[in-house]
Amino acid sequence: MLMDAQRKHLEWICILVVGLSLAGCRGLQYGHLVRPDKQDMVGSHAAGAEVYKPLIQECVAKLLGACEAPATVSQLGPDGMPLAGMAPAAPYRVCFVGVENASSEELGDFKEHIYELIDAQISQSPSFAPLSRRVVDAALFETRLRPDSLFVPDNMRLFTSVLQRDGQPVDYLLYAKLTSGTTQRNSSSQRDYLLTLEMVNTHTGTASKQQAEIRKGYHRSPLGRLASYNIFSGNR
Repeated sequence: MLMDAQRKHLEWICILVVGLSLAGCRGLQYGHLVRPDKQDMVGSHAAGAEVYKPLIQECVAKLLGACEAPATVSQLGPDGMPLAGMAPAAPYRVCFVGVENASSEELGDFKEHIYELIDAQISQSPSFAPLSRRVVDAALFETRLRPDSLFVPDNMRLFTSVLQRDGQPVDYLLYAKLTSGTTQRNSSSQRDYLLTLEMVNTHTGTASKQQAEIRKGYHRSPLGRLASYNIFSGNR
């Protein structure tokens, strides 16, 4: 009888230990560092680094290459026109207003990350220099203007005059907009991610727009990719 009681007691202890171990495993999480030469993880339900990073790199490079250098504020005469014989000098001041998300996905913490990636790439250009975001936010707060309202000429003049008064003259306003389009095919889908960057010359009002696009497929099973992207379906 004593041995049976001891055996049952031991069994209950084993069950308790196993139960506690299983409960603890549910909260476990493991991590590892990703080396710079390794590809980014591909998101299974939404876009991530594998989409946004190449979009930004391509779009910013195209935009900065396409923009013509304006005359800086110091080279403008009383009439707002460039002074005769005065050659434009770099770097040109870029006011990055913000990132607008018009896609079907929530950006979460990636919205701030996208802003910083774009801002950092502009900083690496020898021809352009971004204004501090804190300066931009302070000017928006003082003028009580929304970023999307700066397209109105009077609002743009008011905003840029506040920046110039504070010793931060600006040559360009930069807007970023992210959109998406989804194509559904049974249990698989394709989402086209489009990043649009628009740079507005504050002296002339002219705008330059560049875009970059990445397509990404989503599938509920590994065979979904084969079924949706193969020679028989017309996709590669």
